[in-house]
Amino acid sequence: MANSFRFSIDRGGTFTDVYAEVPGDPGFRVVKLLSEDPAHYSDAPREGIRRILEEVTGRPYPKEGFVSSDIDWIRMGTTVATNALLERKGAKTLLVTTKGFGDLLKIGNQNRPRIFDLEIRKPELLYQQVLEVDERVRLSRSDDSQSGIVGTTGEEFLVLEKPNLEQVRNSLEKAKQGGIEAVAVVFLHAYAFPQHEQQVGALARELGFSQVSLSHEVMPMVKMVARGDTTMVAAYLTPHIRQYLDSFRSGFLDGLEQSNLFFMQSDGGLTAADRFQGSNAILSGPAGGVVGYALTTNLGKPVIGFDMGGTSTDVSRYSGDWEHTHESETAGVRIQAAQLDIRTVAAGGGSRLFFRQARFEVGPESAGAHPGPVCYRKQGHLAVTDANLVLGRLHPDYFPQIFGSEENESLDLTGARTALQSLTNQINDEAASAGQLRRTVEEVALGFLRVANETMIRPIREVSVQRGFDIQEHVLACFGGAGGQHACALARDLGISLVFVHRFAGILSAYGIGLADLTTELQEPAAEVLAQVGDFSPALPNNLTERLTELVTQAASELQEQGASSANLQVQRFLNLRYRGTDTHLMIREPDDGNYAQRFRQTYLREYGFELEREILVDDLRVRVVAPSPSLQKFKVSTAEGPAEPIDQTLCYFENRWHQTPVFRCELLQAGHQIAGPALLLQDTSTIVIEPDCRAEISEYRDVLIHVKARTHREVGITRDPIQLSIFGNLFMSIAEQMGRTLQRTSISTNIKERLDFSCAIFDSTGGLVANAPHLPVHLGAMSEAVRQQVRIQGDNLRPGDVLVTNHPQAGGSHLPDITVITPCWKDEQPLFYVANRGHHADIGGITPGSMPPFSRKLAEEGACLKSFKLVENGIFNEGGITELLQAPAQLSQLPGELPIAGTRLLTDNLSDLKAQVAANQRGIDLLQEMVQNWSLEVVQGYMKHIQDNAEESVRMMLQELSAREELPQVGTIHAVDYLDDGSPIRLALTIDRRDGSACFDFAGTGTELWGNLNAPKAVTHSAVLYALRCLIRQEMPLNQGCLNSIEIRIPDGSLLSPSEEAAVVGGNVLTSQRIIDVILKAFRVCAASQGCMNNLTFGNERFGYYETIGGGAGAGPSWHGQSGVHTHMTNTRITDPEIMERRYPVLLREFSIRKGSGGKGEFDGGDGLVRELEFLEKLQVAILSERRSHAPYGMLGGEDGQSGRNLFLRRNGQVLNLGGKNEIQAHPHDRFRIETPGGGGWGVKKK
Repeated sequence: MANSFRFSIDRGGTFTDVYAEVPGDPGFRVVKLLSEDPAHYSDAPREGIRRILEEVTGRPYPKEGFVSSDIDWIRMGTTVATNALLERKGAKTLLVTTKGFGDLLKIGNQNRPRIFDLEIRKPELLYQQVLEVDERVRLSRSDDSQSGIVGTTGEEFLVLEKPNLEQVRNSLEKAKQGGIEAVAVVFLHAYAFPQHEQQVGALARELGFSQVSLSHEVMPMVKMVARGDTTMVAAYLTPHIRQYLDSFRSGFLDGLEQSNLFFMQSDGGLTAADRFQGSNAILSGPAGGVVGYALTTNLGKPVIGFDMGGTSTDVSRYSGDWEHTHESETAGVRIQAAQLDIRTVAAGGGSRLFFRQARFEVGPESAGAHPGPVCYRKQGHLAVTDANLVLGRLHPDYFPQIFGSEENESLDLTGARTALQSLTNQINDEAASAGQLRRTVEEVALGFLRVANETMIRPIREVSVQRGFDIQEHVLACFGGAGGQHACALARDLGISLVFVHRFAGILSAYGIGLADLTTELQEPAAEVLAQVGDFSPALPNNLTERLTELVTQAASELQEQGASSANLQVQRFLNLRYRGTDTHLMIREPDDGNYAQRFRQTYLREYGFELEREILVDDLRVRVVAPSPSLQKFKVSTAEGPAEPIDQTLCYFENRWHQTPVFRCELLQAGHQIAGPALLLQDTSTIVIEPDCRAEISEYRDVLIHVKARTHREVGITRDPIQLSIFGNLFMSIAEQMGRTLQRTSISTNIKERLDFSCAIFDSTGGLVANAPHLPVHLGAMSEAVRQQVRIQGDNLRPGDVLVTNHPQAGGSHLPDITVITPCWKDEQPLFYVANRGHHADIGGITPGSMPPFSRKLAEEGACLKSFKLVENGIFNEGGITELLQAPAQLSQLPGELPIAGTRLLTDNLSDLKAQVAANQRGIDLLQEMVQNWSLEVVQGYMKHIQDNAEESVRMMLQELSAREELPQVGTIHAVDYLDDGSPIRLALTIDRRDGSACFDFAGTGTELWGNLNAPKAVTHSAVLYALRCLIRQEMPLNQGCLNSIEIRIPDGSLLSPSEEAAVVGGNVLTSQRIIDVILKAFRVCAASQGCMNNLTFGNERFGYYETIGGGAGAGPSWHGQSGVHTHMTNTRITDPEIMERRYPVLLREFSIRKGSGGKGEFDGGDGLVRELEFLEKLQVAILSERRSHAPYGMLGGEDGQSGRNLFLRRNGQVLNLGGKNEIQAHPHDRFRIETPGGGGWGVKKK
């Protein structure tokens, strides 16, 4: 039996699955065991191997250790790395980076993960110490006096500062003496200029650190933040992985010297154990499942993979080629490495069930494995598994008897039913008070499953519909412990007619690891033009061909070192391409005809819906070399000679009644057996539910194919139902999210595509907000007013095929760069709904580049004003008309001494982004019409009203609770005031009527309209009120017009919150909006002030305009410290990566760091602000629009104020100018601008 056993293992967080090819019949073995069981074994994979060897050979294999002479190979996927990342249990690591950027990985993209959480949480950092090295390079410029050094991209780099290696050595020695084990080196532009990293890396290796990871070796791609995080993961996790490997090998007396050990990587390929590192290990287990279904679902159609486990569900897609992503986020860490494109949603068998605010909710909280669902007999929580058990879809008699104190009892059906009955009683009590029908336990359980299914459908739409693929043309491949229980229902809801469940679906990740190939990927950066405009058959430049060949040779050599034969290697070549002026890359595999450019154009058109007349650029070269491995054997089963015989009968609940349901064991079924639903099919490790009107067919390999009858119409009444309330809330939100995804994909500008400065929403027939995807808070309430104003202005002039555009403050606009596009959805010549999106355009004219002038005094100086215009009329895009409007400001005359007004400086980008906005709306219209077709118009309109009513009830309840908590009278008023830096007050008298939960926000006493641009349109105040109310409601809920139904907002005309039509407003949207929020939250006394500003920086010239907003400190609260270096409240835009910024614009980023000590002290400290210092490399016009430079962010209940911000302009001759909060200046080469943003206020008196 020497070398006759082959093991494929998936070591998961809860269970370890082992699939083994063994001698004799039936040729395989399957083992599932707990990943952690120290009382019985020290290592689960090795224990699984030992048990199978003993069972097959009949010989004893001691737990203490045994030789591996019987083992050919072991292939393993493991969550060891993922768990260490989640639990922050990696090596003690030092980050070595360029001076001025020691905080960069903590700042990240500066956006916060959950926009309505006042307590902003970021994951714990991976590194323990930071060493900033005084080294610096930049891209050479044509006007440089000295020559540069050619980097790996072929571009020249100028060395501004070389590292002092003696100082670096001393610092590294101190770190090692202090217990640091691993080093991650991340220098600016090292992706193409690696010399400084190589020098420091050599020192670190010489000093004996256990792991030294250099960013240009880990992933030589531009974007310092993502590359830095990836390098940090490699340094942090690789020692942990190596420790596990040593431990695993030590259990074999020969150290596995006679066997091959391979590990599954995140990209779906295997690698030798000694080459397995942290940055390639994150999706090690899930990648096996993707390979498993991809290589076994051979039905001539693309496949959606659906892997439902205990705490989460993974979704992916396969259509003949592996679909990779090259930038993702796991456990709060950005990973810039090739990974299979797997989308994860927090919904699984352990997802908890709640009835909150009259809605059924599933998750995101999980019962986990401990204590688990109620039926696990550990005093657990009601979960999806309990609902399936109560409905008969899991059978206790045929489930492992591993529960109870002695771990020998079955699932607790009685306990699950009792807990669900208790929740049902609560639901019925609320239903009775609302005059609604009572529900049975079964109806409640089924309702929760429907809500769970809709949650899991959203990522399926992401990988298919949102990328331009027809979901109905796919097969649904279900696996994982819980996938089979939901397969039929999901397929029916998606319109998929065929479901594939593999014979080993319960352990498909392990089986897939056995099917995977040995793979090596290598990548290099590039900076080449592949194709000029109009060049449709460009030849690949010779130097790129040569570099790809060199990469292939190197990758092949690595595979041969791992034992692969050179004779059968398969080579895949890729170019990472983009259009000039965009940041949207597509990794294009070499087509058969070698025409990368044409394949790029075709893929771009399919993904984004349009092409661009621009040069095509090469940013990276990539090769993937594969050594095909011997595939696992497939074991056929005999052909059925008669009908399938059930082993039992049970009752299952489907569609409002119990059904007699036969139970079948899959191991007893033969090829060709047909089983009509309802039925339960029991696999070794999972249960498959065949629903009524579905039919199962057994393949020759005992896989299960389920034919699902399409559902053409859904029977739902218009009476409010708490189950449908959740489902429709999800559906409406999904439409807004898909609109946002379309807009991001199809837009051109950095503002929309990269900084995500946009919002999408759907509205009812009156213009009332129904659902707003969680994009930017400042847009939330304002768009509803914009829709209503357009309906009022256009009146009967609106026709099918029309699309409106507006940005005017008096028509629901915020400020002029935010352009809103509105599309009605028609039926019988009547608009049924509206969809709209608002995006920030980089320039629309005005007196300064970027259209964010600090000194505008009237609206006309801020750019093009679009009060109401038919951007599309009768289906035709009016390019001439909108071009004329965008260029119109240039025709305006100014008085002597006033700055000239320009039309838009970026007309091409404006037009492209407007077309993207039209496309996003059309996506929303299509989805709404599909909803109407599926559910009926009356139902859709009914639930638009129901979710608004539900939101209104939630706000009323919150206000009543708050009034009682603050011990206000039954009708009580609280007051708050704060000031703009010019002394203008914003006053609020907030009156709460506890009797009905209504409130009045009265801003009487607020300062008058300003001769400046901090005036805020009324719509901005509405947005601020809506955002504040949503922050105070702790549970998830749809954000819609209902939140404001119980609210009265009084704003005095002529004040800075209700200015005249000609008033300048560009600062009101980005600055005054933040102060309104500070005043509202001060009245509610929920947290100290955050930075109260967006720190709007613009620079440019006649050729370009650049705009960014900069984060700061968040305010502390009654139980939390404020977060540092993050965007707060009314904005959440990302900031441009340092390397992208320097490649794209004539600037040098000298520092981007946290402004230590700027947060106010208290029992809980405010978050610190940021420092951002830019050096300009050519003559540019620079403008800053900021606040909180005089009036500091307030502390609360004795907490200290945060520090005010500062804007310092540093002339190259040493002169330092304080520009105040709002200013504009001409920058000359080597002048610098240093922006220090405000800190957040502290909470409570600091305890001594």
